[in-house]
Amino acid sequence: MSDNEQGVATGANTPSEPAYRYNARMAQNIEGKWQKTWDENGTFWAANVNGDLTDGEGRHADGRTPYFAMDMFPYPSGKGLHVGHPLGYLATDVVSRYHRMKGENVLHAMGYDAFGLPAEQYAVQTGQHPRVTTEANIANMRRQLHRMGLSFDDRRTFATIDSDYVRWTQWIFSRIYDAWYDPDFVRPDGGTGSARNISSLIDQFARGERAIPGFEESGKQWSDLTPAEQADVLNDFRLAYISKSPVNWCPGLGTVLANEEVTAEGKSERGNFPVFQRELRQWSMRITAYGHRLVEDLEVIDWPQKVKLMQRNWIGESHGATVHFKVETANGERDMEIYTTRPDTLFGTTFAVVSPEHALLADIPAQWPEGTPGSWKGGYSTPAEGINAYRLAAESKTAQDRVAEGGVKTGLFTGLYAVNPITGAKLPVFTADYVLMGYGTGAIMAVPGGDQRDYDFAMKFGLPVIYTVKPASDDDDLAAYEGKAPYVSHDGIVINSSTDSTQAKGDALSLNGLSVEEAIEKVNEWLESAGVGEGSVSYRLRDWLFSRQRYWGEPFPIVYDEDGVAHLLPDSMLPINLPDVPDYSPKTFDPEDAESNPEAPLSRNEDWVKVTLDFGDGPKTYYRDTNTMPNWAGSCWYYMRYLDPKDSENMVAPEEYGYWMGPNHNEESGKSGGVDLYVGGVEHAVLHLLYSRFWHKVLFDLGYVDSPEPFHKLFNQGMIQAYAYTDDRGQYVPAAEVEEDLDASGEPSFTWQGQHVNREFGKMGKSLKNIITPDDMYEQYGADTFRLYEMSMGPLDESRPWNDRNVVGGMRFLQRLWRNVIDENTGEVTVSEDEPDVNTLKLLNNTITSVTEEMENMRPNTSIAKLIVLNNHLTGLDAVPRAAVEPLILMLSPIAPHICEELWSRLGHVDSLAYEPWPIADDRYVGEESVTAVVQIKGKVRAKLEVSPAIDPDKLKDMALKAVADRLGGKEPRKVIVKAPKIVSIVPAE
Repeated sequence: MSDNEQGVATGANTPSEPAYRYNARMAQNIEGKWQKTWDENGTFWAANVNGDLTDGEGRHADGRTPYFAMDMFPYPSGKGLHVGHPLGYLATDVVSRYHRMKGENVLHAMGYDAFGLPAEQYAVQTGQHPRVTTEANIANMRRQLHRMGLSFDDRRTFATIDSDYVRWTQWIFSRIYDAWYDPDFVRPDGGTGSARNISSLIDQFARGERAIPGFEESGKQWSDLTPAEQADVLNDFRLAYISKSPVNWCPGLGTVLANEEVTAEGKSERGNFPVFQRELRQWSMRITAYGHRLVEDLEVIDWPQKVKLMQRNWIGESHGATVHFKVETANGERDMEIYTTRPDTLFGTTFAVVSPEHALLADIPAQWPEGTPGSWKGGYSTPAEGINAYRLAAESKTAQDRVAEGGVKTGLFTGLYAVNPITGAKLPVFTADYVLMGYGTGAIMAVPGGDQRDYDFAMKFGLPVIYTVKPASDDDDLAAYEGKAPYVSHDGIVINSSTDSTQAKGDALSLNGLSVEEAIEKVNEWLESAGVGEGSVSYRLRDWLFSRQRYWGEPFPIVYDEDGVAHLLPDSMLPINLPDVPDYSPKTFDPEDAESNPEAPLSRNEDWVKVTLDFGDGPKTYYRDTNTMPNWAGSCWYYMRYLDPKDSENMVAPEEYGYWMGPNHNEESGKSGGVDLYVGGVEHAVLHLLYSRFWHKVLFDLGYVDSPEPFHKLFNQGMIQAYAYTDDRGQYVPAAEVEEDLDASGEPSFTWQGQHVNREFGKMGKSLKNIITPDDMYEQYGADTFRLYEMSMGPLDESRPWNDRNVVGGMRFLQRLWRNVIDENTGEVTVSEDEPDVNTLKLLNNTITSVTEEMENMRPNTSIAKLIVLNNHLTGLDAVPRAAVEPLILMLSPIAPHICEELWSRLGHVDSLAYEPWPIADDRYVGEESVTAVVQIKGKVRAKLEVSPAIDPDKLKDMALKAVADRLGGKEPRKVIVKAPKIVSIVPAE
């Protein structure tokens, strides 16, 4: 035995233990040794096509099959990891190690999503720069992950706060800002609609091929417009644009939130603070332009159906019509655009409702129209008085509160009337705060005969109800519906829906007797022919609010001139780094003060905000944008930076993207291309995944990547939960100090310091005093036992409870494996060079077949169960054959790599097993008959053995005793009952 082996192997904790027994101390020594060896040899380095990133032997990819596995970007919390966090990381590590053994070139790396709100909030409280806090947290997390033995290529590690990374995030924003969505452009894949450089739109305006919005009647050419006018026109087309519209303002966080960051209760997803509607000038991303493609392309990726459904529901694609109603205002005729999914019900429209923020309300009459019912006025003397008060009240509510209250509690006549484009009827226009400007057009046509909320509104204000659909089986005439609740079903026959050409613009139209679908198609054709509407697609999805009034984020590569016109900074000036500021706290606004405005922390560094630049027309003063990007920006594209985080010439080199993520990089990945395996929590089903897909599709359209989707296969791991304990006052007590016993009825009973406590089940948390860290596991058992237990707890996609008492089972399995190879007293290798017997060969090859299938399908828990059976069988033999134990070690190595590397080395192999070929079953022994024998101690199953149906009872007894020897403590059992070939029952000595 070498000196190195001697130092590693001596792990006895007490004088009574054998000198070479595998225990926590030995595990720690072995794990430290192999982690150092892997680091020094570049064992897990992935080889790129070109450049400095080669494998550990200095080779490039050279045509090897690539496999790219990754985890969702973690945020480096100051609390560090608890045992629930690494479940997904361990899963991808097991998969990565398995694919290396299949001979593939595996890219497995980890980075850090470091622009997070917690670091900024800590900076507000303490004055410490967020970078200091964040980098300390990253260092701690890297230490914990490294100690776990994860097979990362650490050359590819980076954080979103790194200056080089910020540069490319700003570069991507610049590309999106300089792009527009051309719905008519035919893509190479045959689809229509694509992002294009904004210069192509400018060319269309300059050549007169496209009308200039807002200047159609002026006769002005593009060259006649001022720079400010041109900027305003282009802003309405850019994929990254400046909007002034109602946004979700969260005073508690001091920033604007995207719709996806607001809960159904109208609170911030982080911190649970109230969120209000506020009109602010903000950056937005035109993600709605990609709504249909985001839905359509879900079909070409291998994602869980529940995630696809969540994305479809969030995008909310619906087919209907855009309809234009003419409105007579104090300043002339105005257009009120409405989107409806049910244009067939236009005949039943008896009033309209607009948002309190709608532009129409700037042109209301000075006095109430003659004959206005008193209930419509809301007690106000003029429309302006009522609407101003109504708007202020709406601004103080969250969007969810506004929608929840509905229109019955609220509602006010505006003094305006709209003309139904089909019937010519005059419809009173109300305002109600359940209609939001951020959804649709901020105006709805109300059909009380087909919508319960509209019906209730009509009943309150005495408005007419017209029924336009009846059940297909109902022969009653219209009178049968009077005074009844609305018929809201989509199925039915259209009634009371006809007009002639003298009543409205266009030809006569009758929908009576048609199905709803037939009526929708017919009315859409009529609307288009009459020039008052058209069939269209709408989305629940809103454009992505992209500005944050925070310090800790990427600055925008934008400056403004003295006229407020935005100018994109050239790529040569990137990155724009964060300056120092005297105060990190955002100044919030007062919801009661309409004049107050938020103040971003960056505005407090005047030397940084005010800058002199020359864009070709001489030096001028410009002003930087003082908002920052949301933390989602960095996580939208990080997967591509793993391909080469040091590339200073490209966001990602085309040849590297094509190799690792292109549509043909792996024959199993189909047309979508992208990352081969992406593992993360289902809580990111909408926010991160939707944003990433959007950015990726823009980059695909612009030619920077050659596959339309970022992640081919998505896997959602479950959660690891834990027991927590409360005393009789409801206060949590330390879970690690709770003792379990049985009460008089045989039920579990729990005490803490002699006091009765109650057990509950849920998440791990500091407040619940039930956190267990990986560091605790490393100290008590070693990393391999921790890995083995997490992977054996159950299916990866299901949540499961953590139980300290079960961890020791994994340690016993590894101890039995160690004893099958190493003599605990001498440290010598004890394996036999003889060929295995037929029963062993049958079990071995059936195990290889089964475990291979389980590993291919990410089922490490069942793989472990089968490997335990094989190991128990070997334990029961007089001598363990090398030919049987070496495949066992190889199959276990993705799950418990350190002990397997050590055993592999002691068995005489010079090289790491990381690239040893995965075992292949011998078909001659696959499928042969065997039975599972269970070994019980005091009635509890403690081992399982795969044996021949004709096994000799004495042979079975010997095998069973060896399999559970560690549980018997070296003592002869009091009684052994053998019922060959299936059961061995053992009564231990007292």
